[in-house]
Amino acid sequence: MWIFEKKLEYPVRVGGPNPRLAKVIITQYGGPDGELAASLRYLTQRYTMPLPQAKAVLTDIGTEELAHMEIVATLVYNLIKDAPLEEIKRAGLDGYYADHDRALYFVNAAGAPWTATYIQSKGDPVTDLHENMAAEQKARSTYEYLIQLSDDPDVSDTLKFLREREIVHFQRFGETLNLVHEYLDRKKYY
Repeated sequence: MWIFEKKLEYPVRVGGPNPRLAKVIITQYGGPDGELAASLRYLTQRYTMPLPQAKAVLTDIGTEELAHMEIVATLVYNLIKDAPLEEIKRAGLDGYYADHDRALYFVNAAGAPWTATYIQSKGDPVTDLHENMAAEQKARSTYEYLIQLSDDPDVSDTLKFLREREIVHFQRFGETLNLVHEYLDRKKYY
């Protein structure tokens, strides 16, 4: 079913330890508009899509979001793994450190744990595809904000790659929405 190549979809480099940056980037790991929520949303919604092409798009993008989650996790881990404890405390990550050390945990930038309420699966293909397009735009916006907060050119480069993938996903969902509308119009569904 899977061919796993032991390399990231996009190379991750960091200029050095930067817990302050890790604290905000982690929202794309376990926040409301992050990669975990996106992957679970799409991989759940695919079952109620009326067309094989729509199921395939949701499967492909949901799987790619898992790869993005791995990229974000690598960024966050590399930004905190060698950080001195004083730097971790200065960044406001002492509570996170107390619970998780430098391990990755699904939280948003404020430290709130991931919750299934971040995702939606309505069962109506038009509604779900609109939800997905909005989710991709929210993720794109978040990456824009993270790029603005970044003081590390290597990290910014990776964030720009991820932002561009959100744009591509938005476009694929728009194309899929058109296919679903055509299908439903033929079925006189709406």
